[in-house]
Parts: sequence; C-alpha cells; structure tokens
Amino acid sequence: MTSFVESCVVAVTGSAQKVERRSRGRPKAKRLIKLLSNRRRILVTTHIHPDPDALASAQAMAFLLREKLPGARIEMAIKGQIAGGINEAFAKHSDLRIEPWPDTPAKLAEYDGFVLLDCQPPFSYNPLPADVQIDAVIDHHRSRGRKPHCGFCDVRTDVGATSSIVFSYFMELEVGIPRLLAASLLYAVESDLAGAAGTPGELDNIALAGLTLMADAKTLYKMRYVKLSQSYFSVFAEGLQSAVIYDGAVVSHLSEIDSLEKPAVLADTLLRYDHAVWSLVTAPHRDRVMASLRTSSPTLMAADVMQKMLRGIGEGGGHRAKAGGSVLLKEGTAAEIEKVRTTLRRRFLRAVGMGKARANRLVPPKP
Repeated sequence: MTSFVESCVVAVTGSAQKVERRSRGRPKAKRLIKLLSNRRRILVTTHIHPDPDALASAQAMAFLLREKLPGARIEMAIKGQIAGGINEAFAKHSDLRIEPWPDTPAKLAEYDGFVLLDCQPPFSYNPLPADVQIDAVIDHHRSRGRKPHCGFCDVRTDVGATSSIVFSYFMELEVGIPRLLAASLLYAVESDLAGAAGTPGELDNIALAGLTLMADAKTLYKMRYVKLSQSYFSVFAEGLQSAVIYDGAVVSHLSEIDSLEKPAVLADTLLRYDHAVWSLVTAPHRDRVMASLRTSSPTLMAADVMQKMLRGIGEGGGHRAKAGGSVLLKEGTAAEIEKVRTTLRRRFLRAVGMGKARANRLVPPKP
C-alpha cells in the first residue's frame, strides 16, 4: 500500500514538473495574481450558455483566486441557461457557487476586476458589454483578429480545454485541488475532448493524468453516467434517421430543440462512425439555426471551416476539433430554415473538399 501511495505522489509531482516545462514562455499565473492583488471585488465569468469546460474552468479560477487573494470578494456569475440533461447534471454534481448575473450597468460597475474564461472579448457569446475592461482572458479558442487587449491574456490554441490551462495554474502556484473540484475539471477536459479523437494536447494529457489521481471517483461517476429524458432519445432517433454520409462527412438535421447541448452531443456521437472525419449537426433554436461541427482531421481546423460556413450570414467560432455557430432567422418559417440548412451544408462540403460527394444514409431504411 505504501508503494502505491508513493507512486501516486511521484505521478502528481511529475505532472507538476511537466506543467512547469510546458508553461515556459507562457503568461505566468503569478503575474495574474499580482495584477489582481489590489482589486476588491472580482467577477469570474465565461461564455453565454456555458458547457462543462466553461463552468469548471470558471469554478476553478474562482476557487484559486479566493485562495490567493483572501482580501478580495470573488464571485462567479454566468449569463444564459444551463439546460439539458448532461450540462444540468454536471452543474448539480459540481456544487457550483453561482451568483446572479449583474444585468445592469450599475451592478457591473460594482466590480473592479473581470476575468473571462473559455471565451474572448470579440466573440459573439461574450456576456460582458464592449465597454467593460476585462483584466484577464484565459481561453483555447482561435480568434480571427489580434489577441485581446488586457492585462493578462493566456490564449492557447494547442490545448483542448480551458480547464487544462487553469489546472496548470494550480500546479504553478502549488495550490491543492479539492477532490470535488478535481472531478469537475477532469470531466470538463474529457467532455471537451469528446468526439475529437486524437486531439488532446500535451497539457491536456498532463491534466488528465494528474486529475485522475485527485478526483472524487463517486462524483465523477455521477457526472459521466446521468439519466436522460425521453426528449434526448427522440433527438438521437431523429438525428440518426436524418444522418447522411458524404464520403468522410456525416451531416444531420434536427427539428426545433429545447437545449443547445443536444446538437453538440449528437455531433460528438456521429464522429464516432468509423468512416467519419467530419460531423455536422444543425437545428433551429428560437430565432436561430444552430450548427455544431466536429472533426478528427489532421489537416483542417473546425474553426476555419465554421468561419467559411458562416461568412456573411452568421457568427461562431471554435478550435481545431470543435466549432459552433448560428444564423439569425428573419421570419423563422420552415422555408427559411431549410434554406439556411442547405446553405450551411453546401458550404461545409465545399470547405472540406467533398462538394461533389454522393449522399448515402447512415442508417438505411428497412426494406
């Protein structure tokens, strides 16, 4: 038993040393703490309608700041819904400490520090107004322009999850990660890498190895295996029935969805088809058509393809293996939705070099 414990200690120590080597030349967490050292009330937030990586990275950052800045009031708040079976269950088991969103300029003015994770100021899903000066941006998505102008900017497009970057801060600052928080971070890294085979970066692998030894196993199990409503299975049935194969790309269209996570989860699943290099799922949600894109391509980036799909008609973003976006509807009629879907599908197939590919159903109809 002693030998086993010693091997775990060696593994965690090795992870810390690898993180230190990996972080050379990157913005240091110590600089972030110094930057925020004179702030009295700090808002930690993430993108609108957050997923597990956004929630866990923000949760972990808030915990880290509370540990290193005991004289400051650190609050985590999010804008938008945490809807659906998987995200909702994750939020429940993570025991998130979320404050109400400051929805007026006066309430935002009460903060003298802002930290934004898993998002960047120019992005359409940034919850903060353009006139708010953000102190720190920590993200792994690609941006179309220059890096954000802020006191601390750590954008690593070679990392698969923002939670992996925040994990490295704990290692650098030698702050212990509670078991429940470790479970949240581990699940977040796993979920952001889901469906993107072979894409974990070096830092992601270090985080996965280290967090596995720290995480509360029972909580992690509850996060991984959640009960889902009937609507989930209806969506999957519809998605499989409508899925069409174009050489190495699978495209599926859903009818109106009540949760933004459903097309994303379906896109992850469709990429597991053994001939698929790309998967695209679209679905109308309120006044928009949403698009979720996944890939295991070693040459093309999902973020680049999504930008080509949405050019002039919508907005979105992503990174190498995953991307998402939306097109605002003018009238919301069935004809308009179909037109948007057709445009997205054609642009997508052209962008990935399959514009002339023949269509075949993923699930053939029964004779």
